Amino acid sequence: MKFFFTLLCIVAALVGGWFLRDHFGGVVKASAGPSAERKVLFYQSAMHPWIKSDKPGRCTICGMELTPVYAGDKGFDAAGGDVVPLTQNQIQVLGVQTVEAKLQPMIKTLRVSGMMDDDARRHRIISAYVDGRVDKLFANHHGIEVVAGEPLALMYSPTLLQAEREYRQLTGELKQSTALRLRQMGLTAEQIAELPAKSADALNSEILAPLTGTVVEHNLYEGQYVTMGQKLFEIADFSIMWFQFRAYEQDIPWIKIGQSVDVTTPSVPGKTFAGKITFINPSFEDATRSTKVRVEIPNPSIEGKREILYRLYADGAVKVDVPDVLAVPRAAVLQTGPEAVVYVDGGGGAYARTVVKLGRRGDTLVEILSGIKAGDHVVMNGNLLIDGQAEMNRSFMTPTVPASTPGPLSATQQNALSDFIKIADAMAAALSADDLAAFNKASAPAMKQASVLVEALGNLKGGADKLSALENASHFHGFDDIQKARVAFHTFTMAVDPLLEPLRAAHGTPPFKVWECFMVDQIIPGVPAKGRWIQMDNRPGHNPFFGKDMLECAKEIKAPEVMP
Repeated sequence: MKFFFTLLCIVAALVGGWFLRDHFGGVVKASAGPSAERKVLFYQSAMHPWIKSDKPGRCTICGMELTPVYAGDKGFDAAGGDVVPLTQNQIQVLGVQTVEAKLQPMIKTLRVSGMMDDDARRHRIISAYVDGRVDKLFANHHGIEVVAGEPLALMYSPTLLQAEREYRQLTGELKQSTALRLRQMGLTAEQIAELPAKSADALNSEILAPLTGTVVEHNLYEGQYVTMGQKLFEIADFSIMWFQFRAYEQDIPWIKIGQSVDVTTPSVPGKTFAGKITFINPSFEDATRSTKVRVEIPNPSIEGKREILYRLYADGAVKVDVPDVLAVPRAAVLQTGPEAVVYVDGGGGAYARTVVKLGRRGDTLVEILSGIKAGDHVVMNGNLLIDGQAEMNRSFMTPTVPASTPGPLSATQQNALSDFIKIADAMAAALSADDLAAFNKASAPAMKQASVLVEALGNLKGGADKLSALENASHFHGFDDIQKARVAFHTFTMAVDPLLEPLRAAHGTPPFKVWECFMVDQIIPGVPAKGRWIQMDNRPGHNPFFGKDMLECAKEIKAPEVMP
């Protein structure tokens, strides 16, 4: 039973389940202990490093055996509660693993989504340059592939026909002026050069494709009359496709011109298309706080069909390589609030809580801008439990808030307080000795004396609620089970503490001490971990909640500094 409760104390002190491998006696020894020839400098508590002794013994707080510190060892240093010391046995049980912080390339895969579009620089709209009639239509449906220079339609235009005849008949500067006029009517330089060979009986002129591509829209039919400026065809070149995706503000530090992007689309399952980033729009949209990024992807034609179709949905993976930055694994960094922290291995089982400033986050690594240096070893596995112990260390070292001085107590108040402290002390002493009969005897007058104390201290400012809680918690009728007695005592003493502790600074208060156990919830389920009780100052603090099984698991709460 004694080992069981000792083990419970160690588990609570290490926050969340630190299990020990040694048996029968709760002794924790370093697995790689020094040889017998080495000189022992002193003995120190591994969990509470401020507890030291020149001879073997147990920690006065948790009851754990003191660890020998040999010549040449650093020992354990609390460093204000930010350094957590562990024995070699604890390190092995917790599976603590460290990794070196070093300069290394950081890889980031940025997952994006977007649409496939054509190259806007290779997208053309063909309009009518003159009025006329479409006599023959070669590009007569959507999706037809055309080659630059091929005819799209034959058009009859009296105005154009007259200009062509004049060109064939004129010479010199007049002919050159007419050639310029023909260019303005939509003929190419090649078509003008071929006019002398054109038959005089020909009534139609060809409308040629200005580029190789796909007809994505046509707005006319054979026999249709058109007017100058009317839209006839729309042609897009799909040999190079643009994958365009939105990049948000947090993505911009990772994206650069020339980066490779792997693109996949549901319409071509199992195939990945490779492209490169060629443009990042410098203007962000106010509504979405994002901008467009362009990736150019070759789109060859296979058996007369393009693999990537127009305006498809697609996913992309931007491959980002950041050359040589100080980085650690993401698992080594804890960030539950505004600060990011790592635990640096200081050697000798000491792990220092260190605040770091983070940079970019990669797939597995995170960039460290400040806080640690290359070569430091940080905890990657077990850091959550170490962080919990660091919080406990700081709670032990939190300075007491100065209290205001209560007014002097009257003789009646002093007598009532002295009698009540004696009863509370006797109850705690009985439970710490596992003596149920003594507890029932000591607690019998508790309710009556509580009423006397309530009446005597009733005029204290702000004490009404505390006095009421004390009176309600002082109803004892004898117990046949010591566990039930401890539950009742816990209710009683937690009502006593907030009332009596501030009175330690009052003039005329009988001397007493306040003690605390930080693992009461292990013996009394459903209550806070910390529980306090008061004792006369003529005996050491003995734990009433665990009794003989963990008698010395107690910490004295010093009286607060009094403000003048």
